[in-house]
Amino acid sequence: MLSLRPIRRFCHAASASVPVVIASTTDTSSAFSKQPPKRIPLQESVLSKLKAERDPDKLFALFKSNAHNKLVIENRYAFEDTVSRLAGANRFDYIEHLLEHQKTLPQGRREGFIMRIIMLYGKAGMIKHAIDTFYDMHLYGCKRTVKSFNAALKVLIQTRDLGAIEAFLTDLPPKFILELDTYTVNIVVKAFCEMDFLERAYLVMVKMEKLGIKPDVITYTTLISESYRKNRCEIGNGLWNLMVYKGCRPNLTTFNVRIQYLISRRRSWQANDAMLLMQKIGIDPDEVTYNLVIKGFCQAGYLEMAKRVYSSLECRSEYKPNVKIYQTMIHYLCKAGEYNLAYTRCKDCMRRNWFPNVDTIHSLLQGLMKKGELGKAKMIMTLVRSRIPPFTSSQLDSLQSIFLKS
Repeated sequence: MLSLRPIRRFCHAASASVPVVIASTTDTSSAFSKQPPKRIPLQESVLSKLKAERDPDKLFALFKSNAHNKLVIENRYAFEDTVSRLAGANRFDYIEHLLEHQKTLPQGRREGFIMRIIMLYGKAGMIKHAIDTFYDMHLYGCKRTVKSFNAALKVLIQTRDLGAIEAFLTDLPPKFILELDTYTVNIVVKAFCEMDFLERAYLVMVKMEKLGIKPDVITYTTLISESYRKNRCEIGNGLWNLMVYKGCRPNLTTFNVRIQYLISRRRSWQANDAMLLMQKIGIDPDEVTYNLVIKGFCQAGYLEMAKRVYSSLECRSEYKPNVKIYQTMIHYLCKAGEYNLAYTRCKDCMRRNWFPNVDTIHSLLQGLMKKGELGKAKMIMTLVRSRIPPFTSSQLDSLQSIFLKS
């Protein structure tokens, strides 16, 4: 059973063809001696100039002069980059001029295009302009749906104004005859959790469910995660049971949230049981799951169990140990005095250009030197020097000093 028992870039420019020059028969030699210069396509040149321009005044002028260029208008990265840099220069007047002009274009009748303008205003911190754009969509001949409502809601949430968010959520849908969806619920639930209003977030889910909007696994996972973060395990466990009762199946993220909480409470065996349950119902653990369980067993002093879990990960084809798992294993192996196994893990890790932190390497080198394993210590030091990017000179000196003391 799944229920819990109480105890447990400007990136891409369109390419244009370079014109072919055909030499006349009367001037063949001059045609070969004077090759025509390679032309840069106009559109590509505009995007490159926008990307390279750092002066906000020139950037604004360049963008404005290409305000009808489809390649620029339809290029989301060009817009985002330009608005971001103008906002960084505090030229909000330029941003307003550019985006207001975009509304007047034929593309302004497309909801997706207006949503982008709303999000760009939000990215620039111009919240009022974003909300006004949503209110005025009918002026551009653009139909509102829940998609543009959600875009405006996400921008409004940046204000963290609880009253304004609740009013927007309550007043706007009936005014514009909009049917909210599960994504709306998830936006609000996540925002209220981040604002430390767990109870309000839960009530939003309950209210929306009464209106026929069914919460999904993202809704429950967000609430469960926040409950565990606030150390309200009874609420988190209750939400899990409610989720299962309602027929909503937990996913990988939900299980990882649960396992992380169990590990934080030093309940490593229950965390391992949760991982086994995942596999039993067809959800494969990922690197995060394995790292959490391995770390849990190590912290609880069950190093042999941590090794077994690590070995089971190595046998899998789709996942392999990552740098965090290596770091965890090497750290606790050194702590337990198992330097030879720590050396093997560390060597494998470093050969992939994944390096434990300097303190862990320092501990390993000290242990190897004490055990008289000079050759292995030198091998680790050789790999340390091959790191890209390299360690700092002070870090290298600190590690090298271990050899001088022995």
